[in-house]
Amino acid sequence: MLWAIPTLVFITFLTFVIGELAPGDAATALAGEKGSSSPEVIERLREDLGLNDPLLTRYGRFVADAVRLDFGKSWYPPFSEVRSILGQGFALTGLLALCAIAVASIVGVLLGAIAGIWHGRWPDKVATTFSTFGICIPTFVLAPVFVFIFALRMKALPDTWVDNPPEGIFWYLVLPVSILAMRPAAVITRLTRASMVDTLGQDFIRTAYAKGVPFWRTMTVHAFRNSLVPVTTAIGTSFGYLLTGSFILETYFRIPGLGLRSIDAIYQGDFPVVQATVLLFAVLFILANLVVDLLLPQLDPRIRTGGA
Repeated sequence: MLWAIPTLVFITFLTFVIGELAPGDAATALAGEKGSSSPEVIERLREDLGLNDPLLTRYGRFVADAVRLDFGKSWYPPFSEVRSILGQGFALTGLLALCAIAVASIVGVLLGAIAGIWHGRWPDKVATTFSTFGICIPTFVLAPVFVFIFALRMKALPDTWVDNPPEGIFWYLVLPVSILAMRPAAVITRLTRASMVDTLGQDFIRTAYAKGVPFWRTMTVHAFRNSLVPVTTAIGTSFGYLLTGSFILETYFRIPGLGLRSIDAIYQGDFPVVQATVLLFAVLFILANLVVDLLLPQLDPRIRTGGA
């Protein structure tokens, strides 16, 4: 939790400095919006907006506003609040990422556990093939392939996003979530399999067998739980991949989440929106890793006592 503070300070400062180095500013954009971009008008606006203040003063003001979730106004019409622009996008990206990490975790842990239990047999080979497929094929290749098969040929799923569909958004999330979850599921499958194989070779598993503990109790209570520590860490780090992967998927399916809004803002040069998006993604990533750090001692008591 303490490391999160300097991390966020560094991210806010880096984001602020990049914004300072980017071409254009709020005064130039506002002067152009008002139809007058003369140097005198721009300079007067810079003074009114505090853009002529010292760098550290403006950075302190930027941090204080960000703490209140006040990211200023967009540089482009209708000069609306950045917070309101990103409100709906945050909800959609969060929903997409949570659904994808849930699917990836369930599929990855289940396949990995099966592969570890039947190590070297056909279930192991099936799971290994799936994990290799998921890791090797990037999202921008998988997306058009899935759309071609399931949307264009089979016509089972929609191929693009629709705002407020009367039948609900479930079917519109199936393809994006499945594509986004593919790589994390493959990574979690491999890690769960390796962790299960390693755990099943430990002395306490042989002791459980020797004491007559039933097979499935040994697998679930003893082996599976002890295999979850590295897997939980992988799930947390996979959340960061889902956030960055949402840029590609949201752009491809035109889902108006944070990813699509960020890409549009980059093309427009709307840096307040870019700054806000970077900070939101950073906070989400840090919170995901913090949750993982808090969960690990619950899964393995040795972490609490310093034994692991």
